[in-house]
Amino acid sequence: MPVDRREGALLGVLLLAVPVQYIISQWMSTTESQRSYAIKNLVDGAVEFKEEFLSWRSWKTWCARLIHNISPYSTTPFFEGQDDPNGESPAVEVINHLDPKGYFAGSPEPRTIRPPEVKYRIGQVVKHTTWGYRGVVIGWDEFAKAPENWLKHNHEKGKEHWKTQPNYAILVDTRDRLAPQITYVPQENLQVIVNVQILHPSIEDYFEKFDGAQYLPRPWLKAVYPKDN
Repeated sequence: MPVDRREGALLGVLLLAVPVQYIISQWMSTTESQRSYAIKNLVDGAVEFKEEFLSWRSWKTWCARLIHNISPYSTTPFFEGQDDPNGESPAVEVINHLDPKGYFAGSPEPRTIRPPEVKYRIGQVVKHTTWGYRGVVIGWDEFAKAPENWLKHNHEKGKEHWKTQPNYAILVDTRDRLAPQITYVPQENLQVIVNVQILHPSIEDYFEKFDGAQYLPRPWLKAVYPKDN
């Protein structure tokens, strides 16, 4: 029976694990349980790599980004990534709803008034208090601004108050999630962290540099959030 490319790649990973297991057993002065744990981590990492970089989804994202970047009519940042099983889904949801209604903190309308309830600013580095991923704030809305069906799907039952508090667009660190993502997060699920720089292929589209504490926005982003000093 013919083997497709995905199955072939996975088979190759599993076959590679055999000599690696032998090397680990010969050269690592560890217990059997430690060696088993190391091998499991190796295989899990290889399978995750296959899914993130050798899958149809990852190639589709790469092609979409390339087309966006070379298009002479492209004027907005590209939102890429994958659906998040834990909620706050980026990717397709954001692409479909970013314009013209300005969903997901995507409105180009300047925030000339900064409500006192808005706790965080663009450029601040934050961490999700539930899922643990890090990121940098690239936008905010005084209240959640997203399609109603998206809110119902991504806001847990009993968390209806999430949509009445500030919500933030977060550029997610690719060390925490391999596929580049932007998420949309209620304020109570974030906390500021310090001395951390974020890795993301689009970060230079939004910020000029990291000053050691936070990121300094580019002029276009600063014009949208003039009060975020």
